[in-house]
Amino acid sequence: MPFYAAPIVRLLEELERLPGIGPKSAQRLAFHILRADEQSAGRLADAIVDVKRSIHFCAQCFNFAEDDLCEICSDSKRDASIVCVVEEPRDVVAIERTGEFRGLYHVLQGAISPIDGIGPEQLRVRELVDRIGKGGIDELIVATDPNVEGETTALYVARLAKPLGVRVTRIASGLPVGGDLEYADEVTLGRALEARREM
Repeated sequence: MPFYAAPIVRLLEELERLPGIGPKSAQRLAFHILRADEQSAGRLADAIVDVKRSIHFCAQCFNFAEDDLCEICSDSKRDASIVCVVEEPRDVVAIERTGEFRGLYHVLQGAISPIDGIGPEQLRVRELVDRIGKGGIDELIVATDPNVEGETTALYVARLAKPLGVRVTRIASGLPVGGDLEYADEVTLGRALEARREM
């Protein structure tokens, strides 16, 4: 990047490290920051520093938290007997948006992916087993992604949890609302048939 002054080059390099940000997107963001007034740029910088200083993982479920426990784990109105196991904190947000789930969560911090060097020991699986061992959990809902890594992780979690006397269920997967059958792939259509329910 010989056309830019050193501080701009550094900003571009840092922006390109963000997931989903390539050289063009980094350029757009950098130019936006350069055009913004100093207060706006300062607020952005302060927000980044503040989130890094004040947010950590919940001691119980490993979701993002400001205190020792996240807001969900510290909510006494939630059903602690049902725990939904997800891969990432963003999955918690997706499920919470539905308004359908009133239990607790356990965030694995990823999925088993041998090709990427991620095994169960890199995930929060041991902590999940410890939680089950303390008692009070009747059902685990495994809500990992419906891909090879998510399915592998789901099977692994189920294999560990079932002998501990916990009911293990998997979220259904299938056709999206508004989708056409003719465009569905065989796996998706097969899953939709398996997950059928009585009307």
